[in-house]
Amino acid sequence: MTEQPASVHDAVQRYAQLQPELRQVADQFVVMVTALLDDAGINYVSVTGRAKSVASFAGKASRMVDDRPAYADPLTEITDQVGVRVVTYLQRDVAAVADLLAGEFSVLDDRDLGRETAQQGRFGYSSRHLLVTLDDEARDPAYAHLKGRSASVQVRTILQHAWAEFEHDVRYKGSVPAADVSDLDRRFTLAAGLLELADREFTAISDRLQAGSLLDTGSLDDDPRIGGADLAAFLTAHFSDAGWSRTDHYSWISGLLLELGITSLDELGGLLGTVDAQGINERMDYRYPAGAVRRLDDVLLAVFGPRYINLHGNAHRVESLTARLEKVRGSQT
Repeated sequence: MTEQPASVHDAVQRYAQLQPELRQVADQFVVMVTALLDDAGINYVSVTGRAKSVASFAGKASRMVDDRPAYADPLTEITDQVGVRVVTYLQRDVAAVADLLAGEFSVLDDRDLGRETAQQGRFGYSSRHLLVTLDDEARDPAYAHLKGRSASVQVRTILQHAWAEFEHDVRYKGSVPAADVSDLDRRFTLAAGLLELADREFTAISDRLQAGSLLDTGSLDDDPRIGGADLAAFLTAHFSDAGWSRTDHYSWISGLLLELGITSLDELGGLLGTVDAQGINERMDYRYPAGAVRRLDDVLLAVFGPRYINLHGNAHRVESLTARLEKVRGSQT
């Protein structure tokens, strides 16, 4: 066994002491990123996080390059000690998440590894990697304790995630005979190409659905709220340039509509017909394409103002809605 330099040994010991705190930081970043995505109305599959294990940190800190340590100061140079992973459905949502994060954090590094692989004329690992930190201009005081902390954020589609997880699992186990390695590489490359094609087809399907007006206003029960599926189809037709939101968000904002006394798509359509929704969106000046639910949320905030803010269903976000009101109304305030 090769004896590690004292600096590596000391760094690993120090990291072992810090790791419990970093686990809490990772959990808090997950909460923050999830809240940002939900507030923006961007569709996603999952948000998870972790603090790098002590064993993984030790392995990375011990790496050698040309017979020299890869890291002179592992504790500061290894930047993925806190990691967050966002999995989306569509490739365009990957870009939307990255743009959202760029508006809320300081981005220290941003690599699109899928694009880098494509520029080399290959198929393979595809994921957007951002290194972000919360600076002194954090908008939400609830996250002030995270100022100065950084996190490595991976953003990928669910198909890219499946490929990466399976490939990593196979490589990590290292049980493939040397004679089969080239064939394994070829098969992984083929699978990556097929999944890239599937990602494109999923996007085409989404575009086709958004371009059409697949609206079914039928109701299967006595619930006075507008059905989530009906509302999703309605908003897809009304905000044709907006992305889909998470399924549960349609049901959530339907509850807010009920609190406002809006219980049918005809009523909602009449309200939207009196509002310059595009002008509201332009005033918000999003760096990312806001989801359909967020677009409706902006309209309701602009029209009803304090009444909307004080709805029971908005009790958890009074501060953020109040901050948005002036911007969403523009010169009307």
